[in-house]
Amino acid sequence: MSHDIVPTDHPSAPARQFPVDDPGIEHHVPRYTDVDVAAGNRAYRNILAMFGLVPVLAIAFVVIYFAVPKTAGFDVLGNNFHAQTLFLGLTAGLAVLLIGTGMVAWARDIMSDQEIAEERHEAGSDEETRAAALVKVNAGITDSGVGRRKLILGALGGGMGMLAVPAVVLLADMGPYPLAAKRAETIEKTIWAEGVRLVNDVNELPLKASDLEIGQLVNAEPETLFKLHGHEYQTEKAKSAIIIVRMDPASIKIPASRKDWQVDGILAYSKICTHVGCPISLWEQQTHHLLCPCHQSTFDLGNSGVVVFGPAARSLPQLPIKVNAEGYLVAQGDFPVPVGPSYFERDSSKDFKEGDQ
Repeated sequence: MSHDIVPTDHPSAPARQFPVDDPGIEHHVPRYTDVDVAAGNRAYRNILAMFGLVPVLAIAFVVIYFAVPKTAGFDVLGNNFHAQTLFLGLTAGLAVLLIGTGMVAWARDIMSDQEIAEERHEAGSDEETRAAALVKVNAGITDSGVGRRKLILGALGGGMGMLAVPAVVLLADMGPYPLAAKRAETIEKTIWAEGVRLVNDVNELPLKASDLEIGQLVNAEPETLFKLHGHEYQTEKAKSAIIIVRMDPASIKIPASRKDWQVDGILAYSKICTHVGCPISLWEQQTHHLLCPCHQSTFDLGNSGVVVFGPAARSLPQLPIKVNAEGYLVAQGDFPVPVGPSYFERDSSKDFKEGDQ
């Protein structure tokens, strides 16, 4: 049996609006929560329970943060678990999971279950269409069940609101407030102190004036650095690293205010560039210049570390040194100014400038 195929553009072909016929909406099958009142009430209570547990978990998060020591831990099957981190993750994660699970259950079991199909309209809508859309929005709010089960919305709002509490508490882990007193005892202070010996950062051997020749540069650290471990070691090394240079005293400028900061032309400067904090050790013996490899800031170590080229805006901090009774080079104290890059709150009035005495 055969049929003649009529082209769609043939005059006798039926008019078609779409390339595929609209199948329509399938027959609606009521949900079990709509048919069984008891099941609907159970779903409602389950959703309330999930939303209600969120504030409890948020409060537990805060309690754990302050009550559980950061060093506490326990072993399970040979693995050590950090107690505070584990419990904070569990409480915060469960709270977020319950919010998501509760909203999914709300949409699946409580909200309206009627399927709707509409043709796509133009991107821009007229006033009449907008008014009709608002009617549908209000109808959707009604279908959500908020009117009949008002506690759901309140429980959701309470849970979402309480989740902000752990987030606020976690802000404390971003570090202490950078007040002047806190800066003075942290970023503006190093472990250099009176009598601390200068040691070679490679072999950790203390240095004597006789160990250095004119034109030589040595990378050094405070002897006390190597008694530290972990993050304390890394933090202090980033601030306390120095370079030691020896120059002919007759070829360098030593202002009166720094006359006793050096030992026979041996001077110590911070190794940290005052531009963005790169370590410096490119030494030009003839010009007494120290060049930063990152952005080419150049400091004249023969003239109190002043900037002679590049983007750095501050002289390189100089560490006052002397010789102890055993002949070793030691610090007279800490740097007189903070080392490293500048920052807004920093007092730059004590920085050395060209012409200072």
